[in-house]
Amino acid sequence: METRRKAPIGRPRGFDADEALEHAMRVFWEQGYEGASLTDLTSAMGITRTSMYAAFGNKEELFRKALERYTEGPASYGARAMREPTARQVATAFLNGSVRATTRPDCPTGCLGVQGALAAGDPGRPARDTLSAWRDEHTSRLRDRFRQAVDEGDLPPGTDPGLLARYLMTVANGIAVQAAGGATRDDLQRVADMALLNWPPPE
Repeated sequence: METRRKAPIGRPRGFDADEALEHAMRVFWEQGYEGASLTDLTSAMGITRTSMYAAFGNKEELFRKALERYTEGPASYGARAMREPTARQVATAFLNGSVRATTRPDCPTGCLGVQGALAAGDPGRPARDTLSAWRDEHTSRLRDRFRQAVDEGDLPPGTDPGLLARYLMTVANGIAVQAAGGATRDDLQRVADMALLNWPPPE
């Protein structure tokens, strides 16, 4: 009777996929794509490799899903910033959001989208390409928003929306790198404020 009540050998362990993905995101965020071993990932997720492959695919696919979660969670300030009424308010919300997201006391420092594969070798090339495309997409969204601001007269007619978007993204990426290196939130907020001092006024 005793043996009949035991679970069959090999029975898959139930787990919360959403919670497991949250833990995987934090491992990638803290250790980068190549630095995060499968053992690190599965230990943090509380699942076996078999369960990980079944639920999320291979490491590369898991990374993409973790990046999506990061975009919808810690990095969601970017999408919110786009809804601000003026270009200057967009830029302010974007940089302030970057400062807060990269220095949260309950999360790894820096930005998963920036540091996740900066130093990746050939095995990490897919992750590096994924993150490059991720950053380019965010730059394109900023460019489109600033182009709209030029059309509406919120930015001067001669403003280059693409260059302005690249400038803002470069500052935000630098903030992330500095945060990962130990810079404080207050110091980085001053950097963000300084970056906006020469923002082009509307005409």
